[in-house]
Amino acid sequence: MVQDRRAKVPKRVMTQALAEKAAKTAQAVAVKEGLTVSVAVVDESGNLVFFVRGDDASFITFETAKGKAVTAAGFRRPTHEFMDSFTSNPANWASLSEKLDLLPGPGGHPLTQDGYIIGGIGCGAHPGDFDERCSGAAASAINT
Repeated sequence: MVQDRRAKVPKRVMTQALAEKAAKTAQAVAVKEGLTVSVAVVDESGNLVFFVRGDDASFITFETAKGKAVTAAGFRRPTHEFMDSFTSNPANWASLSEKLDLLPGPGGHPLTQDGYIIGGIGCGAHPGDFDERCSGAAASAINT
């Protein structure tokens, strides 16, 4: 048996299994409404852990879902809370979006365990209120 001599990676709370559970919860909401949705789940640093594209979703939903997930994780708040800030200061958000791949707007929620941020989920493919319901249901299923 070969010994792995590389430095160890700390155990992360956001595992692939947990990210997949969140994504499947969001997709289940979509299925109940007869739609599909793309879902991105990131860890606490905004690194993509899991992504699934809805069957009839556009290729751009990868970026929109991921941008909402990153925004929710980075600011530790649901993305719909940024709409007033976005409309009153679009230049600031344009700069942040370009540099950090952020996306304000409905459809992203932070994911927590014991009150600590462990990541974010973002949904994309439909109007914001639909994406919001999907990501909110997933956050409710994961957050403690």
